[in-house]
Formats: sequence, structure tokens, C-alpha cells
Amino acid sequence: MPDKATLELEGMSCAACANAIESALRKAGGVVSATVNLAAEKAYVEYDPGSITKEGLVEVVRNAGYDVKQPKERAVLKVGGMSCASCAAAVEAALKNAEGVLFASVNIATEKATVEYDPTKVSKETLDRIVYESGYEVLGVSGDEEGVSGEEDDDVRKMRDARKRMLGTWAFTIPIMLFMIPEMFFGIMWPNHVIMNTGMILLAIPPLAIFGRKTFVSAFRAVTHGNANMDVLIAMGTGAAFLTGPATFFLSVANYAGVSAMIMAFHLTGRYIEATAKGRASQAIKKLLELGAKTARVIRGDEEVEVPIEDVVPGDILAIRPGEKVPTDGEVVEGSTTIDESMATGESMPVKKQPGDQVLGATINQSGFIKVRATKVGKDTFLAQVIKLVEEAQGTKVPIQEFADKVTGIFVPVVVTIALLTLTLWLVFPELMVGLLKRAATAIPWVDPGLGPVTLALSATIAVLVIACPCALGLATPTALLVGSGIGAENGVLIRKGEAIQAMKDVRVVVFDKTGTITKGRPEVTDIVLAKPPAGGSLSEDDLLALAAGVESRSEHPLAVAVVGGAQKRGLTVVPPEDFLSITGKGVSANVAGRRVLVGSRRLMQDEGIDTSGIEEELRRVEEEAKTGMIVAVDGTVQGLIAVADPLKEDSRAAIQELKAMGLDTAIVTGDNRRTAEAIAKKVGITHVVAEVLPNGKVQAITELQNRFGTIAMVGDGINDAPALAQADVGIAIGTGTDIAIESSDITLVRGDLSGVVTAVKLSRATFRKIRQNLFWAFFYNVIAIPVAILGFLHPVMAEIAMATSSITVVTNANLLRRAKVTPD
Repeated sequence: MPDKATLELEGMSCAACANAIESALRKAGGVVSATVNLAAEKAYVEYDPGSITKEGLVEVVRNAGYDVKQPKERAVLKVGGMSCASCAAAVEAALKNAEGVLFASVNIATEKATVEYDPTKVSKETLDRIVYESGYEVLGVSGDEEGVSGEEDDDVRKMRDARKRMLGTWAFTIPIMLFMIPEMFFGIMWPNHVIMNTGMILLAIPPLAIFGRKTFVSAFRAVTHGNANMDVLIAMGTGAAFLTGPATFFLSVANYAGVSAMIMAFHLTGRYIEATAKGRASQAIKKLLELGAKTARVIRGDEEVEVPIEDVVPGDILAIRPGEKVPTDGEVVEGSTTIDESMATGESMPVKKQPGDQVLGATINQSGFIKVRATKVGKDTFLAQVIKLVEEAQGTKVPIQEFADKVTGIFVPVVVTIALLTLTLWLVFPELMVGLLKRAATAIPWVDPGLGPVTLALSATIAVLVIACPCALGLATPTALLVGSGIGAENGVLIRKGEAIQAMKDVRVVVFDKTGTITKGRPEVTDIVLAKPPAGGSLSEDDLLALAAGVESRSEHPLAVAVVGGAQKRGLTVVPPEDFLSITGKGVSANVAGRRVLVGSRRLMQDEGIDTSGIEEELRRVEEEAKTGMIVAVDGTVQGLIAVADPLKEDSRAAIQELKAMGLDTAIVTGDNRRTAEAIAKKVGITHVVAEVLPNGKVQAITELQNRFGTIAMVGDGINDAPALAQADVGIAIGTGTDIAIESSDITLVRGDLSGVVTAVKLSRATFRKIRQNLFWAFFYNVIAIPVAILGFLHPVMAEIAMATSSITVVTNANLLRRAKVTPD
């Protein structure tokens, strides 16, 4: 069974970097699949642990010229037994020397040790043992006291670093621009030729060598590893521009050293704005991480003890007061309250909870004091599943991205080739190129055809290098996925696969299961009809219901639960059955109190050779009323029927009508009888009905609908309908609370309402619309910009501004997705 790993990458600057890492990982032995998300700066890898380890994956990335951020956690240890600074020094030294400890600091005043460590190499228990072996003891352990997730810290750090480099570059670039103004407007090289040229060179050194150092290091690393990324183009462009500075003392060329600093300044400005926008795009995961409680109040004996959330184990009883977060998934064992579950379902109305009800971690207890038994902790909680699902979605690709990836894979080498051809063209045919430039000079103010041919050749070549960046192409799809998946999570729509976003726009028919999807999935007994003599009639209503409940007590089917519940409401004794047998899709049989009882459909009775003619009229009546009629036969004779109705969900009709208004057709596929299915379909407005389908026949039904209509989305409970969900072009699992079946579906709806289907369709369409817009502008920009740069119509600085703007536009456009209305009207 393959394992999955998520690697946080460092050193990427553009789509070419992402492609290089992805290609290296895919070629590694034991790797089943690999996807690199440039916007999230993560690699999602599926691999065979018998062939390659996670450490091996890290090595593959490093061999490609990039790095992997090691997982890091922070713990604050309350250390007992210290009496002086030497004690603190001893504990600190012991911790620092331990393998896996990245940082350790001990404060004697607070008697606390702050430790940053790699959780894959050292555990909190190991840290405890290290302190103990040093002669001291750990009185308590907590997580990061700042309460800020590592991911958020990382984004803030990146933005702060980008801002420092941007401001540092501009501190030197602005004097360069002031130097250039007298020459540009008055033709004066102030104070003289030598000082001005020397000053431009000296002022350009810090922007390139200090603040732009990462760009050159990244370019060098890429080239030495046989790759070519955006930084290679920027490094070549700024490097060539800078070299004209010293060359101006020996050759007849213009001094572009100052221009190199300006290019770097605009490049780093673009990087800062891009980092800020990407931080906003990836805030979904950060918001989810921040939702979780940091501590829990556990009842130990007669006391309430506040402990770190990591120390809570299944079975612990938690005390939760009004206004507090529910620490982890659990079951209410005492008290009643209302819970705000909007973080999970998007539903703003609070939900009543009482003993026996399930609660989700990170939801808000609003009104009452309750005690909750922890059932799921850590990675098993609902919140952890949601975070995992959103990360998986961000790690997938939509099919349309494959073409963009192919383009970006060869983009940089092609651009370098075009730049060399541009240089050659200008040097070999200077009169032709200058003639074209002179014609355009009157319309384009920044074009100066009076410069020497070598200067013009260098200007055009540098412009080609800096304008033809594949960054916009690389960011077009992942940023939209990043934002879209986050919006979905906020609204209770969990997109598991990026492919679903593209497939959803082509869906022609939405197919619904009935029980638990269109209906509430909590059927109740509505009618008990006794067969008339001579066919039956020897039993009372209570006797009939008691016998049927005895058989159904061994079944977990919703209809069986309804029958047993109906018997219990009447106070009837339910006798346990013997020789119980479940006949899939037809019914059940067993011996109850010495009598052979069958409960099920016509088909079951026909298979057993039992005559149902005496009950057919009543059976048709209840079926036409959208009820499910179950025939009860005792000792080979029909004694009556029990009608069960599963009430419609409040929003089923409205949601289906809105889907139809959006141009989608609808269908129902159910194992129920045709009359009941058609009655339900009529109530909610569904067009096509496929009824009396056994569970293993739903796949065939979906296939037939695909052949008839085209692309199909299937909405089901995600468990019983797993094969049909997998067969559909888009599988939508509808689940309530913690019952989320994510493995069989492409999209999971946390809330049980069909309005989530409307949200999923609207969100998918809006997200894919942004992807198409981004790809169009990214391609259009390069198609227009490169020829313009070749002809010399773009000053290198203008080219860099245009390049930075293209990337910023793509990321900003993706963030505009937040304005889209994705909830039902």
C-alpha cells in the first residue's frame, strides 16, 4: 500500500522550478505519483515505502537543486529542580546536543525551556527524558505559547523578508533614478561623465549583490543542476545590464548598470506583492489550523485539570462551559446546549445538543455547560480530516494545467534562445531594426532610436530576458485552486480532487440517491395495514409490528431502524430472532417466537412463492403516497404491510429547482419501488427516475446515464453508494457531522442538505472560470510581449514592470474569487 508525503519546498521561484522538482520526483524509483504546487510551495508525493523512504524523497529534491523545509514543532517545558544559571546552562546544553533538536533556550527566571525540534526525530517524551537524565525534571509540557501556527509564521516571515529586500533595493535605486533625470531631460551627465557612470555602477552593486543575491544563487543552482528557471532570466538580464557599466569606459555602449538595479527593484517589488497575495490565497489552511482548541479541561476524579490538547486521549471526559471551543470530537454525556457548527457546515444557525449527540472539535459551545466524552483526537478528528482534504485538493491539478506545465517546462530555454537570436538579429541587421524602431519612436515615448546599435541590441535582448517569465503561467491554476478549495471548506464543501472542478463545468445531469440524500434518512412507520381474510387477518396491528420488529432488529438498514423504533414507541416487546438472513435489495427473514417471518418487497415474496394479491391494492396506495411498503409474511402467508415514510429534507425541492435553473438535468437512482421513487421525484421536481436497482446495479445505471446524457455527477451517502460515486464523472458524497466518506468521492458535502450541491456547482464553475481567465492572460501576455521586446519597443525597465504586473495580476485575479456568490439564491 503506497504511503503519502507532503514536502514543504524551499528555493522555488517559478513554474520551471516546480516542473524540475516534479520531474525529478516522478523519475525516482518507488514514486507512484508526484505533484508540485507552486502557490502552496509543497510537493505531494505518493510512494512505495519499501522502495524509497521519506528521507530519500528529500534527497531527490535536494539533488534537483532545491531544499525541503524540515518539519518543526515548538514546546515549552516547565523544568523543576533548577537553582542557578549553571543549572539552566546544563539543561540547555543537553537539549541542544540531542539529535533532532533545532533550537533550545532555558530561562532560569521563568524556569522554562523553549525547544524547537524535528518531530520525526525526537518526541516530547524524549525531551522529558533528556531533562531528567540531566538531573532535573519536567513539570509540564505545552505547545507554542504564542498560539500561532508554524504555517502562518512562515508566511509572515516570507512577506517580511520580501519587504526588506524590496525596500533595501529601492534605497539605492531611487538615487540612481535621480542621477538619471538630468541626462534624460536635459542631456547633462551630472556632475560629469566619469563620476556619473562610476556612481551608477557603485549604487547598482547592493541591489544585485546583497538584496538580489537570492535571485543569482537560485539561478546558479538551477543551471548547475541542468534546469532553467525564471531567476536565470532575471540574472542574465540584470547581469548583462550591469556589465554595460564597466564596459562604457572601454566601448561605445550606454551605461545600463543603473537600469539593472531598477529591474531588480521592480522584480523584488513584484515578489513582495506576489508573496502578500499568495499569503492571502493560502489563508484557508491557516484559518482551519487556528480553529482548533489549544487546551482542554479534563475531569480527573472530582477535579477539572487543564491540559494541552495533545494530552487528551479517547475516553477522557471534558468539561466545556458556554462560549468555549469544543476541544475535540466527542459525545455529550451530561447537560444540554446549542453548538455553533458554522466552521464545519457553513450553517449559521446553532444546533441543539443533548446526551448521546455527537459534537465536533473546534465548534463553539454557546449556551449550556456540558460534559463530553472524547471519541476522536489528533489526526482522527473532523477538523484534521478537513485540513487533510483541503491540502489534498491543493496538491492536485486540473487537466487543463497539463498543457501549461508542458509549456513552462521548455519556456526558459526557448526564451534564452530567442534572446540570443534577438542579439544576433540586431547586430547583423542593425539598419533594418533601427529603421523599424524609428517608425515607432513617434508613438512610443520611451523608445530612443538615436542610441548606438550595440546599445539597442543589448536593450532588446535584456528586455526579452526579463519580460518572458513563466511565473504567471505557473501561478494561474494553483492559486485559483488554493482560493477555491479554501472557500469550499468555509462553506462545508470539501473538494478532494482538482479534476472535479474541471469536470463539474461539463456536468449535464446530477443523479441523486434517495434515502439520506433527498430524504432525511430517518424514516418512520406511518401505516400498518392488515391483510383481509382469507389471505390473512389472523394478527393484530401490534402482533404484526412486533414480529416484523423482531426480524428487523438484526438489520442496520434505515427502514429496519424505523420498524424497530415504531414497535418501541408502542411499548411492544421485541423478541430476538433466530436464523436471521438478509437478502440484499429484497428484505430479511428469520424465526421469531417459533414462527417464520419474512419482511420485504414483492420480489422477495415472489421468490418465496408467496401470494401477495390480497395486499396489492393497499401496497399501491402507500407507494403512490411516496411511502415504502414492506410486506410481512408469517409462516408462508401474507399478514399485512408496514408503510414507512422518509420525510424530505427541507431544502431538497429548492436546491433541485435551482440546479435546473442553472441548466442541469436531474435524475434519481434508488433501490426503492418505482411508484415511491416517482412520487418522490414528482414532489421535488426530478425529471428522470431509475428505480428498483440493487446496490451492485447502481454502477450500471450510472453507466447507462453517462452513455445517454454525457458527463454525470452522482450525489450519494458516500458509503453504500461508493461504487456508483466512483463510476460517476464527479462523485459527491453527502455526509452529516463526522460521517464523511472522502475516499469514494471527488467532493464531500459536510452538511446533509442538498443546498451544498448547488454551492459545489457554483464554486466549481467560478473556480474554473478564474483558471481559464488566468491562463488566457498569462498566454496572451507572453504572446504579445515577446515580439514587442524583440523589436526593441520595450525599455528593459518597462519590460520588468510588465513581467511583475503579469504575475501580480494572476494572483490578484485568483483572490477575486472570494467575491463570487457560491451559496444558493
